[in-house]
Amino acid sequence: MASSLAMRARSLEANGLNGTLVDLETRVTKGDHQALRLWLRLLSCTVRIENHVRGGLRQDFETTLPRFDLMAQLERHPDGLRMSEVSKRLMVSGGNVTGITDQLEREGLVIRVLDRSDRRALTVKLTETGLKRFREMAAQHEQWIIELLRGLSSEEKQVMFDLLQKLKGHLSSLGTAGSGSPRLPTLHRRK
Repeated sequence: MASSLAMRARSLEANGLNGTLVDLETRVTKGDHQALRLWLRLLSCTVRIENHVRGGLRQDFETTLPRFDLMAQLERHPDGLRMSEVSKRLMVSGGNVTGITDQLEREGLVIRVLDRSDRRALTVKLTETGLKRFREMAAQHEQWIIELLRGLSSEEKQVMFDLLQKLKGHLSSLGTAGSGSPRLPTLHRRK
């Protein structure tokens, strides 16, 4: 469900070198472009947070982050979502969503129902048991995130939030390569 670069990053993060955490950021130097260094710092932080959450979900709830993410989407839509919509929201293939939904359905956490507006489509939604289980996980997830970001003051978190919103807006305006939108220009390494 993740890009190969993110999967490689998680693998590197999981393996230490002489007790030191290793991540993709260790491969950059001061001579690398500032944008590249920033991106790898963001990726390294994201992977470390994600690894912590994955481990907690596995240890405390015997579940996975993709399952949690799917349930989170359904919790926000009590009437359910079409499978294609879940796939789009999670940015994964329909096959991935089907596999996860199959598992959750076998455990009684979600159900599939025919879409009232289109009998060819299926809608998936949380069961009462699934909603209760998700809310337990979500409460713990929130505590993990609070603890992981405790090293930043409230003001620092707000500044970072605002800057990342600005970056997100810029990235959205660029579109994505391969989607018919203009391709990003080739960047050259700063010497």
